[in-house]
Amino acid sequence: MKNNLFKGIIAYPITPFDKNEKVDIALYKKLLERLIVSGCHAVAPLGSTGVMPYLSDEEKEAITVATIEQVRGRVPVLVGVSNLTTEKTIYHAKFGEKAGAAAVMIIPMSYWKLTDDEIVQHFDAVAKQISIPIMAYNNPATGGVDMSPALLKRLLEIANVTLIKESTGDVQRMHYLKRELGDDVAFFNGSNPLALAAFSAGAMGWCTAAPNLIPKLNLDLYHAIENNDLETAQKVFYKQLNLLKFIVNKGLPRAIKAGLEIQGIEGGFLRSPLKPLTATEIEEFKLILKEIEQ
Repeated sequence: MKNNLFKGIIAYPITPFDKNEKVDIALYKKLLERLIVSGCHAVAPLGSTGVMPYLSDEEKEAITVATIEQVRGRVPVLVGVSNLTTEKTIYHAKFGEKAGAAAVMIIPMSYWKLTDDEIVQHFDAVAKQISIPIMAYNNPATGGVDMSPALLKRLLEIANVTLIKESTGDVQRMHYLKRELGDDVAFFNGSNPLALAAFSAGAMGWCTAAPNLIPKLNLDLYHAIENNDLETAQKVFYKQLNLLKFIVNKGLPRAIKAGLEIQGIEGGFLRSPLKPLTATEIEEFKLILKEIEQ
């Protein structure tokens, strides 16, 4: 498998804000440190959990630098660099590489629906400007573009597009990628409720915000898979399934912030138009977390 630096649990930190909706770098570093010491295998700032589209270029750069500074080489860093334009995507990809990221992640964001050829050219243009690996991220719910397995296969022909994050929630796509590409592709699951099924389909890892709240359960699932212990894998997966569904349904930034605060950990504020969970939703979340602790 070419240039595969990642496996296991790739944790996605939130981007916390202060009461004036300014990025809180000091709190970000504290929350990031929790993910690192929890045993997660990599961290991925500036994803959906990190509200990347809501940040200015300067804020994205600040988060990237803060991540590299805090990690200090302890785990690989996968930086989200997506933008509507190829020019801006290249800019952030080059910044991430220079800052010390091990790889960058790109979702083809779209206002006008992009054609397959446009997407291939977009990735190719970025790849020619950097030397580190690129993860092609497929999440039509957030990016507005659904990259078919055939298109993902085309993208993997680009030299340093070596990783795929599949987040459609369709496990059959993962089976297709494994069958068609075998060990030549390192694909990762980005759909939390499909974690167990994705591993069974051959996923190299799980990209998730859940370690902000339940890192041990997330890691226990991966270790059970590594040990071919299906019984334990099923047990630990079912224990966390209600939480995985909840954080996806309520929106990752909102839910992770609420979950941290329920656990007595400062989660910062959100940036408008995002608003905190309602009192009713928080009470529901408390019950879910209490069930997990039993």
